[in-house]
Amino acid sequence: MSGSAVNKAADGSGDAASDTPARGTFRARRAVVVGVCVVLMMLVVAFLADMATAARGEYRMSRSLQASPRITYDPEVTLGGFPYVTHASRGEFSGATITARGVAVDGCRIRRGCTAELGARLGTLTVPNGWNIGPSEAIHTASVAAYTRLDSVNLGRFLDILDLTVNTPAPEGKAGGGGPQDGLLHRSSGVLLTGTVALPPSAHPLPSTGSETTPVPADTPSASEYRGRRAKVSVSVDLSIRAGRLHLEATGFYTGPEEHESAPELDGDENAALRAAVLDRFTTTLPRLPLPWGIIPTGAHSEGSDVLLVADTGPRQLRPRDF
Repeated sequence: MSGSAVNKAADGSGDAASDTPARGTFRARRAVVVGVCVVLMMLVVAFLADMATAARGEYRMSRSLQASPRITYDPEVTLGGFPYVTHASRGEFSGATITARGVAVDGCRIRRGCTAELGARLGTLTVPNGWNIGPSEAIHTASVAAYTRLDSVNLGRFLDILDLTVNTPAPEGKAGGGGPQDGLLHRSSGVLLTGTVALPPSAHPLPSTGSETTPVPADTPSASEYRGRRAKVSVSVDLSIRAGRLHLEATGFYTGPEEHESAPELDGDENAALRAAVLDRFTTTLPRLPLPWGIIPTGAHSEGSDVLLVADTGPRQLRPRDF
């Protein structure tokens, strides 16, 4: 065999020897990648299965809450704790959030009635059966933060001011609507209410059709359609609780930086009695409003364009049917 042939043979054997460890490294890496992908897929499947199980458990609790006579629509329920399967097996959850919308409330001046949103945030809770929380199950919770929310439409129906709007003003020296960017989420004093009211001597505003002596129907759709003496004004109102009921106290006409309405016909010393009568239209104590589980309200504040009754309590035993 020639020298060149020997060299080629030698070179070929060298390439084959070097390919062997390279192929082994590739196979090892591929096995690791496949293993990681399998583990990730198993984790995703387990996560989705846990979410589906949690959704079923939350739906069962929602249906149990609907056993309460005041609940019309399925409440929204979120049970805290991950993974859900573990917490349900123990009958222990890190907390729960409940929101029930469209709850009918009594005492409204409008024939078609008023509605509110009732909600609660529960602290750490234990239940007999974490897989199926029934209407009569005893829920032991470390704390309850309950609220009843009235939007501006329903608050206006209680006040008989049908174009009422609610605003949470920003702090002095700051523009905006008092949102999180201003460091203000809610307030109990200086809440801005705007609406159209009748001016004395008329006891009620009049509809746009009919005579000047025809009383306004209880369900007149819009204050902007009133005839007769009326004024659209913005006032500052303080919110408080009196004997478990929401009280609104108008403290004066609003003249701050937020968008507001003013009525020139109310200016002048000779109209002091007229201004007092207008402020009186924004001052009232609402009928008793329900809170979840009959908890007594301890405070009230505005939040954006809504008004809330709130209450915080310590450990309690609750039943979904009593919501």
